[in-house]
Amino acid sequence: MYVAAIFLPLLGAVLVGLFGRRFGDTLSQFVTCLLMGLSAVLSVPIFMEVALAGNAQTVPLLAFINSGDLVVDWALKFDTLSAVMVLTVSWVSFLVHVYSIGYMHHDPGIPRFMAYLSLFTFFMFMLVTADNLVQMFFGWEGVGLASYLLIGFWYDRQSANAAAIKAFVVNRVGDFGFALGIFGCFMLFGTINLDQMFSAAPQMADASVTLFGVEWHALTIICVLLFIGAMGKSAQLGLHTWLPDAMEGPTPVSALIHAATMVTAGVFMVARMSPLFEYAPAALAVVVVVGAATAFFAATVGCTQTDIKRVIAYSTCSQLGYMFFALGVGAYQAAIFHLMTHAFFKALLFLSAGSVIHAMSDEQDMRNMGGLWKHIPVTYVMMWIGSLALAGVPVFAGYYSKDMILESAFAAGTGLGTLAFVLGILAAAMTAFYSWRLLFMTFHGKPRANETVMAHVHESPVVMTAPLAALAVGAVFSGMVAYDHFVGDKHPTFWGDSIAYNVAGSAIAGEAHGEDAAQATHEAAMGDADAEADTHAAESAAADDAHGGGHGDVAGQGVLERAHHVPLIIKLLPLIVTAAGIALAWVFYIRTPAYPAALAARFPAVYRFVLNKWYFDELYDAVFVRPAFRLGRVLWKGGDGALIDGLGPDGMAAVSRAVAARLKQFQSGYVYHYAFLMIIGVVVFVSWRLVQA
Repeated sequence: MYVAAIFLPLLGAVLVGLFGRRFGDTLSQFVTCLLMGLSAVLSVPIFMEVALAGNAQTVPLLAFINSGDLVVDWALKFDTLSAVMVLTVSWVSFLVHVYSIGYMHHDPGIPRFMAYLSLFTFFMFMLVTADNLVQMFFGWEGVGLASYLLIGFWYDRQSANAAAIKAFVVNRVGDFGFALGIFGCFMLFGTINLDQMFSAAPQMADASVTLFGVEWHALTIICVLLFIGAMGKSAQLGLHTWLPDAMEGPTPVSALIHAATMVTAGVFMVARMSPLFEYAPAALAVVVVVGAATAFFAATVGCTQTDIKRVIAYSTCSQLGYMFFALGVGAYQAAIFHLMTHAFFKALLFLSAGSVIHAMSDEQDMRNMGGLWKHIPVTYVMMWIGSLALAGVPVFAGYYSKDMILESAFAAGTGLGTLAFVLGILAAAMTAFYSWRLLFMTFHGKPRANETVMAHVHESPVVMTAPLAALAVGAVFSGMVAYDHFVGDKHPTFWGDSIAYNVAGSAIAGEAHGEDAAQATHEAAMGDADAEADTHAAESAAADDAHGGGHGDVAGQGVLERAHHVPLIIKLLPLIVTAAGIALAWVFYIRTPAYPAALAARFPAVYRFVLNKWYFDELYDAVFVRPAFRLGRVLWKGGDGALIDGLGPDGMAAVSRAVAARLKQFQSGYVYHYAFLMIIGVVVFVSWRLVQA
């Protein structure tokens, strides 16, 4: 069951990838959807057995690397964290597969597209079930490869090719940091097996490394490098620029990348590595700052975009920021909770946007829409449900997960936690504003499309609306159903060993700043005579931490506990700003539509700054892209052309041509010329023999 759930999508990708042309479109869609559906169905009993029943296990597959001290076995690690990810990824991916049947029905490359979707899902499964960092890196690079193929699926479009290359290159920057972090883990721990590293983490809490002549805290360096990898994959501020351009791929690709798979890989990785991050408070501070800044930045940009998919893409970037600053303050379960709920409502929003684009004859600019709600009522309702969940309106999923993140940031009781809370509240207000801006511009007001387009507006077929309805169920109910298990009364049991890692049978993970627990753990692990008593002390100290400190909590349980007891105004503030954002959008785009243009004219510099995405693309173009092109031209013309080719192939060819041109002059046809050459040859030969003698 465990192996089948992971490898069925790969089987579908291989079958359709190799034999798709023989299968044809319909059979290719059937095969990939069937195998992906079976994987999704199998993920349910896996989730119940592993997460709910607490039967975590590792399924060995084969030996992979055995080189000196580096021993890597291929295995599937199933604990609560991976079970949640497999369940979420498989079901969202299955619904995207089904939706693609209708959305891509006119495309000539259907088998290739379906194979890419299944391959993407398999690599994500590899990532979330890895029991060592090499296997995780395999899945990590695999989703990068598959995203390149999917974003550039329409390779005949220059914009799609450029977007695919941009995503690939930007992610290589982050992946370089991730690779260095893996090297650092092996250097420090002598292994890259997750369980072994987490067991040894207490003993390495104070380890240092000398870099550039300066002594650094080793785990801080490692965790920062790992986080750089997460920044690239999860599009955090600085390495976010690929994410909006990824909209050049087909809409199902946008839903798959931005909902439950690639962009959440970084969040998953930091959560998985939390037993190390808990011993690196400086690294966690970096996570908080970057996450909070990303949440705010992306929300501001989302308020000015006019492409319906780009608005939702920047929303994804902002929501990922929430997840990261939750990780940074130690609320790991809250971050994964929001990852799960976000997967449903964000996939719903993207696929609903695809339904709008499908109805509007591939139009994506909201300025050319309007008045659509009567024509596509099902899509309209689905978009409302997704927007209510995203904005965090009560009853809907986002209300439970996003509000818990904000309350956890406040409950952290630190300056950075307060900063994250403030920026998160501002982002929540803007989220509500741009969500209802999208709704009002797309579905309300007078139609702004031409008569030809409006005449063809129609509701999407059932094969597209049925997945929307399924995702809507998750967008409404996933928060209330899962709340207690993730962040409520049941969460200590639910998470088990997945984040709060066990050492020597005691619940002591993340006691980086609980000195008594760390010392007791160290002594127990070293096998002292009083090991049993020390282990008991460690359990007690960790339990104290769990109800007290900040990052001294057992996997952030103290933060979550305090989050339930924040002042009432803190609980109400997200709802207040959400209502204000919705009201402002109504005023701007329904009551007085002239206000947005007037405001932009009143503050043109601010408007251009936000509209141009804070000029990150222009900055990178000036600092990195253009100098790289100039250097490339110099190396091409001067190095490769003039030096290498000039002295190498071209130079030798020129010498050969010159010598040949001289020698051919002796081919005159006159006997005396040939006799002269023979005499010269004899003279040279005799002279050489005399010299040798």
